Amino acid sequence: MIVLTVDQKSSTTRGDLVPALLERLRARISADRGADAALVLPFERTVGDEVQGVLAADDDGARVAVGLIADLLRDGGWSVGVGVGGVDEPLPTSSRAAAGPAFVRARAAVEDAKGRGSSAPIAVVGPQDEPAATIARDAQALLRLLGAVAARRSDAGWEAVDTLAEHEGVDAPQRATAARLGVSEQAVSQRLRTALWAEELASRPLAGRLLRAADAAATAVDDRPDGPHDDEE
Repeated sequence: MIVLTVDQKSSTTRGDLVPALLERLRARISADRGADAALVLPFERTVGDEVQGVLAADDDGARVAVGLIADLLRDGGWSVGVGVGGVDEPLPTSSRAAAGPAFVRARAAVEDAKGRGSSAPIAVVGPQDEPAATIARDAQALLRLLGAVAARRSDAGWEAVDTLAEHEGVDAPQRATAARLGVSEQAVSQRLRTALWAEELASRPLAGRLLRAADAAATAVDDRPDGPHDDEE
């Protein structure tokens, strides 16, 4: 399973943003065809300013996880921890009551993410056993890179990206984007190139595959009779 644990940054000065985040997450998932099936346990407040949800470790679950992580990093107000591997089954209906290695790792991951001063506070944690540990670090490295690219995107770049997304599926989306923004198609193309949007889109499936691989490797360790060779569980 892929467990996402998200903790609000600077809650004492920014107020409680968890209710608004939960609404955004629900809207994001409901608008994404295939996301409902990928969501194993819905996102909910677990404790304090923390939110947690569980996604399936399949193609849709990994894709949704990458998209949600990108949204959370873009917002900038959240530290994101990803735990992969086994869970205690049967799962309860609430993430607060769930347990297992993936949940323990998600807790460790969000603490690691909170301790980072980078522009992409995201961590992925699997077991310490190899090759599972390396695969989790590879997934983490790519997600941090994508988050860092997005953090450096200009307002004009985001305007082009967001407007282009609104015209997904129409003929000549860049032309429609240019018309909406009142600029030339060449200007839209330049904004998208500067924003590295095509590169991000091309890298997201790889990030999803790395998350799936990290979960598969972690689950294989968790399913061994002797379990993982660390004391996190």
